[in-house]
Amino acid sequence: MALTTQQEKKIAVALFAVLAALVLYRMVSVEEQKTAPLTFTQGMKVSSPVRRGIALPGGSSDPLLVFLERRIEKYPGVARDLFRMGSTSGEANRRPALITQPITTVSTPTSTIPVKSPEEIAADAARADLSRFRFLGYLTDKDSSLFLSKDGELFIVKSGDTLLKNYQVKAVGKDHVVLFDTITKVEVRVELTGSAK
Repeated sequence: MALTTQQEKKIAVALFAVLAALVLYRMVSVEEQKTAPLTFTQGMKVSSPVRRGIALPGGSSDPLLVFLERRIEKYPGVARDLFRMGSTSGEANRRPALITQPITTVSTPTSTIPVKSPEEIAADAARADLSRFRFLGYLTDKDSSLFLSKDGELFIVKSGDTLLKNYQVKAVGKDHVVLFDTITKVEVRVELTGSAK
């Protein structure tokens, strides 16, 4: 059903008239502000009872004991308590004992890691450093020169020679060299590079 412009104007005028009547009624019927006497006047001292904390019937106010006691009480509106250990009927099998003495902790010995002495640490460091040497080969002549390398540096030594201040070539074989640290007395056998062990 389509409305004509004449009908739309009549509806708009009617709505405007209703709105104007509501505004006029609100302005005419203004309520007076309500007042009430003050309960407390300025400077007045009021005493009210201080709310006490929850306490057990025995008079104990230890929070842990109060919590455990409240935990035992069953809330009447719940069929089951997901956090309570016990039977499926919702009732606890027995009341847990309240702790009245302080809890003592027993310390257990922890597993001890063997501590190395400074000599053992130095020996391990020397062993690791000596293991970085590579035996590249040897030259057979009357001196038997050996070719060793470490970290890209090449050393040409003979049996009994000292290299890098404290390492000594102790023994020489056809396919191995024994290097000796004169400070820590550590020996390391270095195989010929490319030979089967």
